[in-house]
Amino acid sequence: MSADTHAAADAAELPPAPGESTPLIVDEVARARLYGEPLFKLPQDLYIPPDALEIFLEAFEGPLDLLLYLIRKQNFNVLDIPMASVTRQYLDYVEQIRRRNLELAAEYLLMAAMLIEIKSRMLLPPKKTDDGSEPEDPRAELVRRLLEYERMKLAAARLDALPVLGRDFLRAQISIEQSLQPRFPDVEIADLRAAWADIVRRAKLNQHHKITREQLSVREYMSQVLRRLQGRRFVEFHELFETGRGVPVLVVTFIAMLELSREHLIELTQAEAFAPIYVRLAYTPN
Repeated sequence: MSADTHAAADAAELPPAPGESTPLIVDEVARARLYGEPLFKLPQDLYIPPDALEIFLEAFEGPLDLLLYLIRKQNFNVLDIPMASVTRQYLDYVEQIRRRNLELAAEYLLMAAMLIEIKSRMLLPPKKTDDGSEPEDPRAELVRRLLEYERMKLAAARLDALPVLGRDFLRAQISIEQSLQPRFPDVEIADLRAAWADIVRRAKLNQHHKITREQLSVREYMSQVLRRLQGRRFVEFHELFETGRGVPVLVVTFIAMLELSREHLIELTQAEAFAPIYVRLAYTPN
């Protein structure tokens, strides 16, 4: 016996060193490790569910999705589908899912019946139509549904690729300290136009059929508006118009108010949206 053989035999008879818990088993391979320790035999009470090792390579959203996958995977022309090959592959897949989930297979079985019917109709001689035209291809309805489904699927993919609030980006938020002094909203052009239209509508109710020619001065009516606002805090917009004197006077008065507002001599205020519009003299600090 050689020296190496004696050394190996002596090492096998030596007890394990302190702190070494791994047994000296050289003819078996550890199946797993449990808390760092090698496990050479599976526990007798270990339960492995039947579906634990199932692997799903493809997931389909329905029969049309599966059918479109089979056609595109093999580069078939969707307008000229080889029904025999596609039907065979489709039935193989349905048979696999039928073994696992019968409720899920029910939806696919309906499409399988449709494929078998189309395949049977293609084997029979085509029936002539009453008007003598070419009979419709039995695959026409299926092709139409597949093309429509593919368009919807591509559109959904493009929509999903768009940035989504909360997923791809967040809306910036900033807090602004509100002033303690109440601030009335600014009067918009649309509000003035609506108020003006209401004044004109009421003026038309008091029209006179007397034709006169009157020289109207914008500066004069600007002075009249300022005089009517003297000593008053607020005056409603419509109170500054003399509706009984006709539309020309209303137009001149309105232009006079616009000029006064442009020159910052009067202020137009409104408490809230759709509320009455008030006119007052502009505040001039001392």
